[in-house]
Amino acid sequence: MPKKHNVRRKDNRIPVQVYLGKVDGKRQYKTVYGCTQKEADEKALQIKLALKKGLDVTAERDTFGQWAERFRASKAADGLSTSQMNSYKNYCSILSPLDSLPVAKIRTGDIQDIINDLAESNPHTGRPTGKKTLIALKGTAEQIFGMAIDARVLEYNPAAVVRIPRNAPQNCRRALTNTEQQWIIDTPHRAQRAAMIMMYAGLRRGELIALTWNDVDLKKKTIRVNKAVEMIGGKPHVKPPKTQAGNRTVDIPQRLVDFLIPLQKADFAKFSDVRPINLLVCRTANGKMFTNQAWRTMWRSYLTDLNVKYGFQGKVKKLAANKKVGNGKKQGRLPMLIPNITPHWLRHTFATLLYLAGVDVLTARDQLGHADIKTTLSIYTHLDKIYKRKSMNRLDDYLDPKEDKKGSSNHS
Repeated sequence: MPKKHNVRRKDNRIPVQVYLGKVDGKRQYKTVYGCTQKEADEKALQIKLALKKGLDVTAERDTFGQWAERFRASKAADGLSTSQMNSYKNYCSILSPLDSLPVAKIRTGDIQDIINDLAESNPHTGRPTGKKTLIALKGTAEQIFGMAIDARVLEYNPAAVVRIPRNAPQNCRRALTNTEQQWIIDTPHRAQRAAMIMMYAGLRRGELIALTWNDVDLKKKTIRVNKAVEMIGGKPHVKPPKTQAGNRTVDIPQRLVDFLIPLQKADFAKFSDVRPINLLVCRTANGKMFTNQAWRTMWRSYLTDLNVKYGFQGKVKKLAANKKVGNGKKQGRLPMLIPNITPHWLRHTFATLLYLAGVDVLTARDQLGHADIKTTLSIYTHLDKIYKRKSMNRLDDYLDPKEDKKGSSNHS
């Protein structure tokens, strides 16, 4: 008996129904279509094979964007900090070209193309994306697909075999130059004390926000780090350091001591009714602990002052009064002519100063509060490459001075 062919639809496609089983006592089917009977039968066979593997064929239209949202919701339910959630939000945004694609149809090549493009040039910065960021991005994609696998929507993880390009640069560790360090020293601002402490004591932002005058011993020239702030929903929550290594005593240079002495005296006089254990070293204008928004507002104001003073050489007083820093595209905003200095740059400046001062790597690890000495070693190794290359350049200059080059070219 010849095989029965299904009747073509008006759109000229041939439908084939596949029985999925009973749901709530009702028989459930899935219809697939093909331009020929053979094509429709092949699609029906793939559905049957997927059913035998236990895959949820009813979710095949779920998009990557939907699973990315589920992933972020699960992370939020885990109680992650605002900074961690912002990182995942950023990674999901980078992966957004996949959002409209059915998650079951995304292949390794689709993800690899995104990674390769970023390694060559980030569209937002115009520079290659660092290896550490690319690894984190790949890891996020793996977790999103992993959720879909756990839900039996997928059989394999297409992000698992994505390769990070060998020529991807290491993430930039930026220390302030001597000139930029002098900007911090010479520019009074409400954020200056925060910048000075991060630059000369290496405190992380969370450690700095939680710091009280009771933790600062200017006679012994030390700062005791025993707590940190974690931002949850943009609000500060004081907690112990995440690791035992974070609980430490930092020896500070005389330059920072001299800077803090008058500030401490002024604070004790102004807040004489507040015990040092409760008196924050760095606080908002109304004396409270920084929220995410309060910190961003203060830091933008600080960068504006630095930008006007050193970028524009003070020639734009009227525009500077707006207290706005931007890329120049919005009306009334000043373009940034100086580097966008971040708290992490200041902390890395402290690490660089330790290296240049000849502080051994074990002591540097303790001062920086690194849980793993590999982190400190990576910084020192990175600095070795920079400064030892500069040292060898001096030999080149000695053996072949520029003056001789000019002289020889004139005689040729």
